[in-house]
Amino acid sequence: MVVVLLVQGADGGLLAAMVAVSLAVALVFARAHCVRLLVRVWVLLLVIVVLFAWFTPGEAVFVDWPRVSPSREGLLLALTHAGRLLAVVCWVATLLARMSSDRLVSGLYALARPCAAFGLPAERVALRLLLVLRYVDGMRKDGRLSARDWRQCLLTPAAAELEPVQLVRERPGVCDVALLAGLACVLVAWWLW
Repeated sequence: MVVVLLVQGADGGLLAAMVAVSLAVALVFARAHCVRLLVRVWVLLLVIVVLFAWFTPGEAVFVDWPRVSPSREGLLLALTHAGRLLAVVCWVATLLARMSSDRLVSGLYALARPCAAFGLPAERVALRLLLVLRYVDGMRKDGRLSARDWRQCLLTPAAAELEPVQLVRERPGVCDVALLAGLACVLVAWWLW
């Protein structure tokens, strides 16, 4: 969450450093997950680069062919947004490699619980996410889920086995509260600066 919020305000050298650190951490601690997620988002990265580079007005990179040339401003925007996505994907890969789905959902539930004051049904969202993750995990273990035949997920009936689903309620620890308070202070200082 910290990286997602901080990477949105980073540009230039700071963003390049954040992407480099994110990629290095993901490749050291979660190489398989990182490679798998990067393979899945390469089309999205390509679309970001094409849309920003060729459809943002500005000075043409290839002056001799201005109609087919990307713009300098568009290339900078494309690299910025692609870098932000790359950093987030790397940290998501690290998170998925280090935590079980039950623990991940309970952490998201703990973070979303204060949003119940604004009408977000945090418990329902967490339970639905947990059910989806277990269903996909079950299909992957049965061999019914493949990247090429995604339509099978929609057409295959759910497994007949019904096991109880329990949502673990974790209370934020002292480190979690300190980290969230620090993040709030950094964000307030960033916006006021």
